[in-house]
Amino acid sequence: MTNLLSAEKISFAYNNAPTLTEIDFALASGALRALLGPNGSGKTTLLKVLTGILPPARGAVKYAGADLKSMSRREIARRIALVPQELNLQFGFTVRQMVMLGRTPHTGALSGPSKQDRAIVQDVMEMTEIGAMQDRVITELSGGEQQRVVIAMALAQEPHVLLLDEPTVHLDINHQIEILDLVRKLNRERGLTVLATMHDLNLAALYFDDLVLLERGRIVAQGAPSEVLSAERIHAVFNANVLIQPHPARTDAPQVILLPAERHG
Repeated sequence: MTNLLSAEKISFAYNNAPTLTEIDFALASGALRALLGPNGSGKTTLLKVLTGILPPARGAVKYAGADLKSMSRREIARRIALVPQELNLQFGFTVRQMVMLGRTPHTGALSGPSKQDRAIVQDVMEMTEIGAMQDRVITELSGGEQQRVVIAMALAQEPHVLLLDEPTVHLDINHQIEILDLVRKLNRERGLTVLATMHDLNLAALYFDDLVLLERGRIVAQGAPSEVLSAERIHAVFNANVLIQPHPARTDAPQVILLPAERHG
């Protein structure tokens, strides 16, 4: 497969404090990958660097071989879409109006939507199963429904790469499964390249083809879930005791069972 998005030895620092160090990996076209790591390991920062929101201090981010530095924000937005962890919901906007905002990289902020824009918006709303609620005000929706709207808005950009920052955060179990089912469907049926940060190791192993594990801004492992999620590595990175066994729903993936911390005295 052709590498679509790559990080080439990128480093980044906030106020001279290193956040990412020598990050080196590539997303092939059609990849479905999860980015794991403890809080503060640099996951969200890495997504922002990969979209050009934050420029790397060293190294380069490339899309199809072209350095993001050579591309405008609009050009990047037509290729890479980011679904942030904190949803920026416009008060009073309907679902359709929110999704239409995703067409801005193609239409401009002051241009009215064309027939093609409206058709694309309708398509992504049907794809994400929010078409029936398109006239509802977004702030009236549940957390899972709002997340679908934000994903639809990202899809309206017609990106080739979809980056998601904790797409299941604050959602109940049912909505977590619905969102990840949707993400995998977009990957499998639409060929969308996906990179998502995740906290739940079991959901990451169940839904994603391969994983990248960050610790203190460095990649410490990457590969298939069974290669990355070992008990020894999880203890070293997360300081947690776990038991690893085959996942009952996916034989090629591990299931991580948390064990109580040892107590003495």
